[in-house]
Amino acid sequence: MDSETIGFIPAVELAELILTKEISPVEYMHVLLARIAELEPKVNAFAYFAADRAMDDAKKAEAALMSGARIGRLHGVPATIKDHSITKDMPTQHGSKIVTGDQPIEDAPIVSRLRDEGAIIIGKTTVSEFGWTGVSRSPLTGITSNPWKLGYNAGASSAGAGAAAAAGYGPLHQGSDGAGSIRMPAHFSGVFGLKPSFGRVPVSGSDMTTHYGPMTRTVADSALMLEVMAGPHFLDHTSLEVGPANYLARLREGVKGRRIAYSPDLGVSRVDPEVAELVKAAVARFTELGAIVEEVPTPWAKDGPELIRFFWSAHLTDLAQYLPKWEAEMDPGLVACIKHSENVSFARYQEMSKRKMVYIENIHRWFRDWDFLLTPSASVAAFPAEKLMPDHWPTHAWDWIMWAEFSYPFNMSWNPAASVPCGFTPVGLPVGLQIVGKRFDDLGVLQASATFEQLQPWANKRPRL
Repeated sequence: MDSETIGFIPAVELAELILTKEISPVEYMHVLLARIAELEPKVNAFAYFAADRAMDDAKKAEAALMSGARIGRLHGVPATIKDHSITKDMPTQHGSKIVTGDQPIEDAPIVSRLRDEGAIIIGKTTVSEFGWTGVSRSPLTGITSNPWKLGYNAGASSAGAGAAAAAGYGPLHQGSDGAGSIRMPAHFSGVFGLKPSFGRVPVSGSDMTTHYGPMTRTVADSALMLEVMAGPHFLDHTSLEVGPANYLARLREGVKGRRIAYSPDLGVSRVDPEVAELVKAAVARFTELGAIVEEVPTPWAKDGPELIRFFWSAHLTDLAQYLPKWEAEMDPGLVACIKHSENVSFARYQEMSKRKMVYIENIHRWFRDWDFLLTPSASVAAFPAEKLMPDHWPTHAWDWIMWAEFSYPFNMSWNPAASVPCGFTPVGLPVGLQIVGKRFDDLGVLQASATFEQLQPWANKRPRL
């Protein structure tokens, strides 16, 4: 097979081809790594590329296959890990010069689970510095390019994961999402990204808003990857007690009769017309699938903008300790965001925390009447990655959240939410539709996504690199 064919084989198909010995893990990996090496100077999706180790692991996978040893569900299938997730044999640097070369002593639970099922970790993908922004650049790795238009924003903080998925760097890419960091890069890069219910996938050192999840080119691949990563773990006291559902086998159950709400702006967001039109057209297609779709108000959303700006800045003040030594080497926007909240009092924090809990409760009360909520994944299509905002939006020292008002509510409320590709702007840039489900209904979000994917497929569309 040629390198493009190799790079875009879905994990579900690849695992079967390896199991039946129609594809050699060694030959596959050789071609894939060569493809990545050729394209990486353009895309820059890796903070750490472990090509030699990946080849060694592919040889071990082939030997195990030939010897009749136990074969996991992802045997010989390549995967990438976001550079916020700890790995015992690769550095975890968070896109920052402050922790360059930092080497953890163990794997995160998700990394162990992927490896236990035979996945081969081929490297760590780029992130914005400490995950602070939705733009695909960092002081450590520079710009990660959108494969659909080089030099443009691929989204963040799971920047490299989204770009790698779009560029055909293999099928499975792990992301994490604290305010949209799976869904935004999925939107900008034209791939599928799922933020599961909080606790579905264990997170060591949980911060109570960050969700780990899959970024793939197909819904089925995300379903498979989620099955492997999900389930309770002793290192995460917030992880859900129950194991994952049989997501992959139940993808095709459809959405007939399901009640779906649609909001074009949550009542608080500015949205570019070219994005709004594509999302509205995608929403209309759910009626073809037998769902009951209504455009409805979201009164709970009015407090979101103030809450996210308070907590986003306040939580980043734990990085203020680095400013005396490192400020000149840090992202200027991150520095401005840290300084914005340096005088916040504990009393003010308590007051805002109480308001946040009311906000979350109102979201869940609203969802009693709806199975899903559909919105844009973000307000804009990709723009030059050296900028924090598109040229036609207001400038600000750190507030990139203006174009990302749709994501963070469901980090606060812990609902599952996905971004599915729903079309391209007139200049060929991807746009995502967000599908939000009731808390714990990860299966429902996957089913809604897969049903839309059947009606309006996207995985056959590839950037010309």
